[in-house]
Amino acid sequence: MDTEAQHGVLKSNQLGVSAVVFLVLAAVAPLTVAIVVLPLAIGFGNGGGIPVAVIVVAIALLLFAIGYAQMSKELVNAGGFYAIAVRGLGRTAGLVTGLIATLGYNFFVAGALGTIGFFTGAVVLPALFGFEVHWFIAGLVLFAIVFLLARSGIHMSAAVLGVALVLETLILLVFAISVLIQTGFSLEAFTLALSPEILVGGSIWIAFLMVATAFIGFEATALFSEEAREPRKTIPRATYTAIIAIGVIHAITGWAIVSAVGVRDAQQAALDHLAAGDMTLVLLDTYLGPFLGMVALVLLVVSLFAAQLAFHNSAARYLYALGRARVLPRWLAKTNRNGAPERAQLANLLFAVVIAGIFALAVETGPDGAPLPPVLTLVPVGLGFATLAIMIVQTIAALAVVVHFRRRSDPRLWSTLIAPGLGFLALLGFSIGAVLNFTLVAGSEALYVRLMPWLLVLAVVGGVVYAAYLRSRKPAVYRGLDEDIERLDEVPAQG
Repeated sequence: MDTEAQHGVLKSNQLGVSAVVFLVLAAVAPLTVAIVVLPLAIGFGNGGGIPVAVIVVAIALLLFAIGYAQMSKELVNAGGFYAIAVRGLGRTAGLVTGLIATLGYNFFVAGALGTIGFFTGAVVLPALFGFEVHWFIAGLVLFAIVFLLARSGIHMSAAVLGVALVLETLILLVFAISVLIQTGFSLEAFTLALSPEILVGGSIWIAFLMVATAFIGFEATALFSEEAREPRKTIPRATYTAIIAIGVIHAITGWAIVSAVGVRDAQQAALDHLAAGDMTLVLLDTYLGPFLGMVALVLLVVSLFAAQLAFHNSAARYLYALGRARVLPRWLAKTNRNGAPERAQLANLLFAVVIAGIFALAVETGPDGAPLPPVLTLVPVGLGFATLAIMIVQTIAALAVVVHFRRRSDPRLWSTLIAPGLGFLALLGFSIGAVLNFTLVAGSEALYVRLMPWLLVLAVVGGVVYAAYLRSRKPAVYRGLDEDIERLDEVPAQG
């Protein structure tokens, strides 16, 4: 049997820069963002100026990535931002960060089960074949396929996600080219980006917040560092590449959308389509024709499937890392012969199925007595909470990077203080905005949705109490939070 698998070690030297980028971009799900997120950012944000908002957010994240890249050159650990927080802010802060991140990624997978189940069972199958499948059954079948792919090894996930990413990006590129040829791209999207003419009723700050949610997933690069080839080079390069690629795709797609409907009319057009949620789908049908419009609908499911696979891998690695550190049951830290954290993947699968099953059984009804779809119940709980949690984890990691290098009095002020410091302030602003506008981020005003941010408070309090318990009752485990990171600081490359 493989020695690495025997000892519960992730299989190393599996991923190059392109593979890590595929894993990250698939989590971002560009087509899903174009259909779901960008219309919200246009309607509630800065309307036709959305390309500028995308560029500003991308620059802010690149500033953070400069410091993140320096930390990635020193730290190789599947714990991602949890490991960075331990290194920069200490064991207790790292433990809290790990718990928040684990909650966030696991809830994301649960919410994504509802999303892919709904669009597959209630939208795509009726449109293509004339019959409907209950969202929970459709989501469960697709998630089972995700689980089987993930347990086959990270290289298999990267290959599948690469194909999915190419397909969904290609349809967006064809759409953008069609708009360019038929209508042209309007420069007013830049010249009037902050003008009252296109900001009527909107907010540039809401635009920044919604666009920031469209970048969720870029931070996962560090989670795959133990499985990357030459991780100290691969992870920084993949992080820069991912942020730039995400920014370019979102900016061009947003520019195409607002140019198609008119920059000055974009905000109202987005609000007019808000109830149906079909602004981008209508434009795809208009500019690409009914056939490619239907293809785009199928690719939406492909996009959601890819995001489910990517976040399933990410959630499993947080569970694996915390299990290895003995913060969570050590049972989670075992891998199979493919080097995949199979037990952590199984735990994530069961968590998501249980959460989704609760919403499938406890059906909520609308004012007319009709059952509400999961996009109005489960999805706000899963994706809304996960987005907030991951944003906060990004912010903690940004602070950890600055603190770590300041403690060492690192002379590289730009890359270890100024750039990551500015990135931290931007992420802090996004996080505060997400808390203050959580119902907008989540897409629901339901009481149980409004209460979800308090789960983060419980995670912080629980993390602090748990850390104190480990320090007094299980000092070896508490010390091990550092030792686990130190032990993995050197990862051999293939000869």
